[in-house]
Amino acid sequence: MICSFECTFCRPCVDEVLGNVCPNCGGGFTPRPIRPRVNWKDGNCVGDRPPAVVVTFHPVDKDVHEAFAFPIRKISPENR
Repeated sequence: MICSFECTFCRPCVDEVLGNVCPNCGGGFTPRPIRPRVNWKDGNCVGDRPPAVVVTFHPVDKDVHEAFAFPIRKISPENR
């Protein structure tokens, strides 16, 4: 589970210990986003790029992204 400041905790802790209140910022939690299992583009998948502990920033070109996302947007995240 993750809060808007990217504080991350396991679901049992969020539900049973933290009561859905982040101890760092006071915010609530939502399920952590799912990283694609399939290599849809440039090796950006769990197998080629496991989750990192260092935050990185990659600006997005909206037009390029729209062209990329259009064919897969109707596939649910857990199936991408």
